[in-house]
Amino acid sequence: MRMTNMNKAISKTQVLLAMMVAVEALLLTPAAFAAAPGITGPAFTLVAKAEYLTQPDGASIYSWGYGCNGAPSGFLPSGIANPRCTDMQVPGPTLIVHQDDPVSVTLTNNLPTPAGNTSILFPGFNVTAAPATGSTGSCATAPLGLLTTEAAKGCSVTYSFTASNPGTHSYYSGTQGDLQVEMGLYGAIIVLPTSVPAGCGSIGDSISRGGLPLSFPGNNARAQNQSQEHDFRLAAAAYNHPGACYDREYMFQFSEMDPRIHSEALQQSTRTCTGCMTVATEPYVPAYFMINGRSMPDLMDPNYAWEYPHQPYNGNPHLHPGELVLLRIIGQGRWQHPFHEHGNHVRILARDGNLILSSTNQNDLAGPLLFTTTTTPGMAMDGIYYWTGKGLNWDPYGHNSSSGSTLPCDPDANGYNTSHPTAINYFEWCQDHNKPLQTTPIGDVAGGGPATLPDPNIFANGAWYGGSPYLGPEATVRAVGSTGTTPPSGTVANSPTDEAGFAFMWHSHNEREITTNNSFPGGMMMMMMVDSREFVIDETK
Repeated sequence: MRMTNMNKAISKTQVLLAMMVAVEALLLTPAAFAAAPGITGPAFTLVAKAEYLTQPDGASIYSWGYGCNGAPSGFLPSGIANPRCTDMQVPGPTLIVHQDDPVSVTLTNNLPTPAGNTSILFPGFNVTAAPATGSTGSCATAPLGLLTTEAAKGCSVTYSFTASNPGTHSYYSGTQGDLQVEMGLYGAIIVLPTSVPAGCGSIGDSISRGGLPLSFPGNNARAQNQSQEHDFRLAAAAYNHPGACYDREYMFQFSEMDPRIHSEALQQSTRTCTGCMTVATEPYVPAYFMINGRSMPDLMDPNYAWEYPHQPYNGNPHLHPGELVLLRIIGQGRWQHPFHEHGNHVRILARDGNLILSSTNQNDLAGPLLFTTTTTPGMAMDGIYYWTGKGLNWDPYGHNSSSGSTLPCDPDANGYNTSHPTAINYFEWCQDHNKPLQTTPIGDVAGGGPATLPDPNIFANGAWYGGSPYLGPEATVRAVGSTGTTPPSGTVANSPTDEAGFAFMWHSHNEREITTNNSFPGGMMMMMMVDSREFVIDETK
């Protein structure tokens, strides 16, 4: 794969097992990317409507969702290819506003008549609600539900609040939540901070907080400029705090579906009575487990892909070593989902828009470092993930003195190669520079490397090996030099002179949740791609 050109169409079947080392890294050819796309406000007009969602097993699941009632005022981030907002999608449109914006959301109820009323809750905000302007007749008075003001069939209600707290927030139906949230009535709100902390304006201008690496001001920006890489962040920081600076961001909304419930709702959707739907929501036996409304491998297709007209958002994050990646995570279903991000822990910045600060020093963040980000239903969290190669005990760029490799690694005060922002191995952990993964073609742990790579002559091993275990262009050639061949490199689509990257499997630690209708692989599973610095991460797709 040529990592400087991201316009090639790549099949998901090229995801192959590559190496069994402690980092559980995989090699694969990249496909599409994620970012955190959404629509801009502060005024939104939404509609609740029924449509069908596709699943990787070929099923078409009757569902309800929020969508745009007319064209939105705009889309972010700028540059995303073919953005759209249909009249029904799952999750609902991501609403992007700024702190202190006066937000209004007008919801029209176009659900089937038997479904009755519907509504939206906005946890964490002080909300007022009233019938939409111009409502007459039976729509003149909005029904007051148990939790919020509702919209009757064919009517509208307008919710108003001030976006007081920055960060990631959820929204979802406040009417018969056991049914309506299950059917797909949920979404996310991103509130951008009003100001950017000092030293946080440019990509990589982050300050070390809570164990995060120090990105020297401007270096990531210069590296991205060198590769003509676009900045797809919604802001330079998630909060007005120097520890909330980040270089990339992705949104992940976790949910599950019990197809029996959806089937019963479909069967009752043609009844003529109003609000008479009586769907049993227990026992609850989900068969589909989704991130952003899709399951693996559909997650890896582009945002706004034509084959998912009502599931526009994907989940296929990428990063360069040393970049701080903001993860916006929301639990939208009825179950907790113990999602594990391989390669590193996630440092939690905030929950439901509330920064977690030290009790003794309000300048320091004090969020936990999580092995799994357990998504409690309805709760949102913001966290930082990064990968540098530190701790591998081998050189991930495949430097080898016998190959004549001359890539520099000049450690800064923290041990990282930050003096060369345009180098392939920018932010390499210099203590492991020149350490081989193996020292002979087939592998000899006693020869100096911590792992033995598979023998390409043994079918059971070599034929399943996906390519070079190193980062960067010509990494295989650079690592091997005149001593032999790193096996087998080129089995599928990765020749010895092409680029290589790492893919860390991110997945639920509930094994059933990485299936689709009890078939593996599927469900809540995706790949985090680590690409060397010169590779252009093109998030327009």
